[in-house]
Amino acid sequence: MPSATYALFREAILSERQVTCSYDERTRELCPHIIGRNRNGEEVVLAWQFAGQSSGPLPQWRCLRLANIRDARSREGRWHEGGSHRTEQTCVTDIELDINIDVRKRR
Repeated sequence: MPSATYALFREAILSERQVTCSYDERTRELCPHIIGRNRNGEEVVLAWQFAGQSSGPLPQWRCLRLANIRDARSREGRWHEGGSHRTEQTCVTDIELDINIDVRKRR
């Protein structure tokens, strides 16, 4: 059974909603793109962080372990897509939902 955080991020992908949360004691503003599990079986999301706090420059791709997310909320707002896709993502190895495959191709 997926966690409540997983369900929130999954629904945000389906409805193209932004998510705000706390991760590693930093406030993040994200657009989640891919959700599932990593090779260790942990719930993870690949998201484009477009604003908030970061240890590096923004915007950038983030691989987040959902167990470490606090105070997640979805909200309306402009959908942000990441930059270059020159390399294959390795964050989510068991993909349940990918916005580019499962959501947008249905339209």
